[in-house]
Amino acid sequence: ALQKLFIFGGFPEPLFSNNLETLRRWHNQRMERLVKEDIRDIENIRDLSALQILVELLPNRVGSALSLNALREDLEVAFGTIKLWMDILERFYYHFRIYPFATSSIKSLRKEAKLYLWDWSQVQNDGAKLENLVASHLLKLCHYLYDAKGYKAELFYLRDIEKREVDFLVAVNKKPWMAVEVKSSDQAISPSLRYFGKKLSIPFQYQLVKTANVDFIQDKIRVISVDKFLSGLV
Repeated sequence: ALQKLFIFGGFPEPLFSNNLETLRRWHNQRMERLVKEDIRDIENIRDLSALQILVELLPNRVGSALSLNALREDLEVAFGTIKLWMDILERFYYHFRIYPFATSSIKSLRKEAKLYLWDWSQVQNDGAKLENLVASHLLKLCHYLYDAKGYKAELFYLRDIEKREVDFLVAVNKKPWMAVEVKSSDQAISPSLRYFGKKLSIPFQYQLVKTANVDFIQDKIRVISVDKFLSGLV
């Protein structure tokens, strides 16, 4: 099930088809409808071709700090324009962004968001794709805790001025609750995860690996296979 989700994403049509040709056609049709129909019909955008180029650039930005200035330079448009386009694409469920967790306990030098796609099957880099898949499931968990259980759960990431970083932090009522670091196969505990876990007294800490049948605890950090972790969320 994890491998199917990893390849085909979470949208029903390509996922249940289990067919790469269907996936490629679906990608093309979705992009055409998103830019040339849905957004065009509702938003006042003159340069749809530049917007389509932006859509094609974003999968390569998944998992890293998003620089709007860099995108502005690539597309040769004004900063306000690129900011507007990114907000529009987010409203149309092309991507979502998570922001660094702000607390007096750690000092963060940069405030850029990290970008993830609702359809992670578009991401070419396997490491970024796995991180995106986990981000989507953690966001779903936050929405479930908020909508069904009434907890104010939010998804962040951790980074400080020493460049220590942890992929995800789920906070409840602005308090750290669960930290998650995603690795393709490295089972050695991330120093950043260990550092932030102690610094912020995070109750639950996980390091996820794509390798199957991994599950052990070391220094209060649970190293666990991605499929087993995700199956226990919602």
